[in-house]
Amino acid sequence: MNEVSCEFGETEPLLERVRAGDRQAAAELLPRYRQRLKRMIELRLDSRLHRRLDASDVVQDALLDAAARLDDYVKDPKLPFFLWMRMIAGDRLIRLHRQHLGARMRDLGREVSLYRSALPAASSFALASMLLGRLSSPTQAAVRAERLVRIQDALNALDPVDREVLALRHFEQLTPAETAAALELRPDAASKRYIRALKRLKQALAEMPGGLEAL
Repeated sequence: MNEVSCEFGETEPLLERVRAGDRQAAAELLPRYRQRLKRMIELRLDSRLHRRLDASDVVQDALLDAAARLDDYVKDPKLPFFLWMRMIAGDRLIRLHRQHLGARMRDLGREVSLYRSALPAASSFALASMLLGRLSSPTQAAVRAERLVRIQDALNALDPVDREVLALRHFEQLTPAETAAALELRPDAASKRYIRALKRLKQALAEMPGGLEAL
């Protein structure tokens, strides 16, 4: 059983306990999503704020926000629980962007765009960095920088919605159902976009010097 399946199997009983007034259940429930939310924040935190803000701190504040709103959620759960948590983390992130960047906030449509959400755009730099991994050797620095630019170009050449599906499925590790719900797509349409995005990205990366093995 994978991480997401385990979460789902454990979430529903905990939500039932929260509905019954068990406060300990809330304390057990919310931290289960810390790592998944951190991945989302790392993808969408504006690069200009990396030295000011730590993704773990943003997630901790989002968990406090979720705790304060959990009773309202269990009374009327309009979204799957993780998507609700993700929305709260996104709200926290967009407030931080406005606070620190103001009028300098980037256009949400320039890179990976969530057309149906207020979430900040996923950074193609963050996506490319996750694909490339970390090369620590000084002799590899120049090679890494060149490959990073090439991967960013490949990502930015994708259709924006395909790119977002790729970000959600491959990097944030949302399930197919969660991805479809987040983008308000039919499940079959979301799956087709994911397969198409992976195929096109692999084709672009295969043309890099060293091909896919360079990653």
